Amino acid sequence: MITLDESYYVGWGTLALINAALAQGKNRTGLNWFLLSLFAGPIATLLLLFSESEKRSN
Repeated sequence: MITLDESYYVGWGTLALINAALAQGKNRTGLNWFLLSLFAGPIATLLLLFSESEKRSN
């Protein structure tokens, strides 16, 4: 059974994975945003939501 403390870490890790996927959708480095999200959590989510997509250079 998952306790409250364990579910907190599971939720925080899930948010970091969601942020990494959101970052990749905006042409940003998913790994960097994943690591940032482990420390900043919801603040990183807000930064990603209000940032514009980067344009790819070919």
